[in-house]
Amino acid sequence: MDTKDAPLVVGNWKLHKGPDETHVFCHALSERVRGLHGVGIAVGPPFVSLGGGVMALAGTEIAVVAQNVHWAEGGAYTGEISPGMLREVGAYGAIVGHSERRQYFGETDEGVGRRAAAALEAGLFVIACVGELEDERERGETEAVLRRQVSVLEPHQNLVVAYEPVWAIGTGKTATPEMAQEAHAFIKSLLAVQVLYGGSVKADNAAELMGQPDVDGALVGGASLEVESFARICEAAALTRS
Repeated sequence: MDTKDAPLVVGNWKLHKGPDETHVFCHALSERVRGLHGVGIAVGPPFVSLGGGVMALAGTEIAVVAQNVHWAEGGAYTGEISPGMLREVGAYGAIVGHSERRQYFGETDEGVGRRAAAALEAGLFVIACVGELEDERERGETEAVLRRQVSVLEPHQNLVVAYEPVWAIGTGKTATPEMAQEAHAFIKSLLAVQVLYGGSVKADNAAELMGQPDVDGALVGGASLEVESFARICEAAALTRS
């Protein structure tokens, strides 16, 4: 998966698709986007489905990423997965710091920074998530929140940031293209990386969002669970740079 000059679309499946469904989906997706150029594509299955996804997508340009990764290579960390384990199963990279990990599992900025650094050191590609809560936006704190969250990350050729306004995740609300552009430009002023947009991205709004000059792709949730809707988002991304 080459993302240097191309937009990147990543499907975060969250708690969906076991190994069998992953195998079927990945075969169907690879057929659906066969011949599509100008966009990097990755899917993020649950841990138990990573191996199946890697096998199904072998020989294609579609990458498989994990939804999380720990900073340690071993130790008393029940339930965690190390960077080396992800490399061994064939994963290309990992998402870190998703708002649901922060909200439901108490992950902190410091922990996100440690996860990102360890994964990058191990040779994995990393998608680090940042974004403000609705009340933080209403209080005018968006830039302060983004500055704090980005401060734990170091620039790296294999690092991208995903801006996901928390109030737009799974709610049907979406930041306007102008709001997304403003946030992405600010993040890029702090860190020289590609920035993806995440937050209720769908086939019918993808083109407008990714048409903004500082929106370099999308981190897609629910719309990545169906082959056709995800493929259409990938096609929209490819068209933004054509």
